[in-house]
Amino acid sequence: MPQGLSNPRLVIGSESTAHLLGLDINTIEQAGSLKLISGQAVLNIWDPIAMKYTGHQFGQYNPQLGDGRGVLLAQVNHQEKTWDMHLKGAGSTPYSRQGDGRAVLRSSIREFLGSEALAALNIPTTRALCVVDSDTHVYREQQESGAMLIRVTPSHVRFGHFEFCSFGNEPALLQTLCDFVIEQYYPQLIKHEKKYLEFYKITVQKTASLMANWQGIGFAHGVMNTDNMSILGETFDFGPFAFLDDYEAGFICNHSDYQGRYAFNQQPNIAKWNLSVLAQALLPLIDKDPLVEQLEGFDDVFSEQYFSIMNGKFGLLGAFDAHQSFINESLIMLETCKLDFSVFFRKLSDIHNPQVFNYLRNQCLDIKAFDHWYGQYQQALIEDGQTVHETIQASRKKRMNQVNPKYILRNYLAQNAIAAAHQGDYSLVQTLHKVLLKPFDEQPEFEAYADLPPDWGKKLEVSCSS
Repeated sequence: MPQGLSNPRLVIGSESTAHLLGLDINTIEQAGSLKLISGQAVLNIWDPIAMKYTGHQFGQYNPQLGDGRGVLLAQVNHQEKTWDMHLKGAGSTPYSRQGDGRAVLRSSIREFLGSEALAALNIPTTRALCVVDSDTHVYREQQESGAMLIRVTPSHVRFGHFEFCSFGNEPALLQTLCDFVIEQYYPQLIKHEKKYLEFYKITVQKTASLMANWQGIGFAHGVMNTDNMSILGETFDFGPFAFLDDYEAGFICNHSDYQGRYAFNQQPNIAKWNLSVLAQALLPLIDKDPLVEQLEGFDDVFSEQYFSIMNGKFGLLGAFDAHQSFINESLIMLETCKLDFSVFFRKLSDIHNPQVFNYLRNQCLDIKAFDHWYGQYQQALIEDGQTVHETIQASRKKRMNQVNPKYILRNYLAQNAIAAAHQGDYSLVQTLHKVLLKPFDEQPEFEAYADLPPDWGKKLEVSCSS
């Protein structure tokens, strides 16, 4: 059962997530609702559970995992869809491992804004209904405010659930779990003679697709342990995540990741490694060779989707593999020149405007590298049949601005909002949320949120508890 917060206060709610559940977001701050979302009460029809799973953390198997600071409150059926409601920060559970089971305000705000931002960017992700602040004291590096967040998603089943069943030598439980997942999420496979293999194949494809989306938008998760991998291919468990500022292929957003295992450019490789662990867990049900065959399909799915996304970001047309070399060289240029990932791509749609061209060029640490790249870009457009004709340029700009966001959740913006929230001012959190809901729109009244980050705002150290 949840352990309620003292004097709960609503920080923010998501109207679009509430809509998924059939809720009116305007009722969430009412006294009865506030008790439910702060853990002070549960409905009689709810039967909260803490889920047990295991997993590989930084490559090492850990059998002592599970829902250590959250409970699955209920499932909600709305418009023929089923949604889990998970209360994060609900207090100690049998799997808390001597922890207090609490969440702090900063981590709750970051997860809310992170999941909302990714959803608006059309990246598969869990959602967040709301964040609640309180007078409950939580002790981390210092005393902080205890908070709760309600996470919403079709499933909280992780790779780690299958590891728990398999490595715990419980094949009957493993089969029960697989049958449950297939029945709930892939009913078309129920009568398939190779239903478990097909389920694995879908998981490989969805995970590869998610990685392509992460790499294309410049999102670093930071802690891709197998227990943080969703069976539905969603972004799951927001911890020390970050969106890229200056492009850096080996960017590490988790200050606890001393080896760079979860660096930005390692994410596709780690996802495939995690899928190999899942395959190993499924061996009691499926032969090794067909599992390996399906796993090897990860590379093709990732490559096709990733380069299709990058073609769109550069405004290029044609087959996904037509410009692979140019795209790879472009990323090298971005890193050499220390250009901001999101600002570069947003302004790229207007690069034939001399003012925009000069702006980007003047941002470069290596102007010769930029000039060389610009010649390559013009050649790529010519090979695409895209001339400098005004109509063609206008069409390309429109396409590019639909996939290159102007507004992203930069760490420094989140930090400013969190600092204000710690003082009881939630308005910055709410304004930032409003901006992030329309990442591709111009929003001239919020232009400052699209600025380059200040020097202090780059590479902020973020921990798993942040």
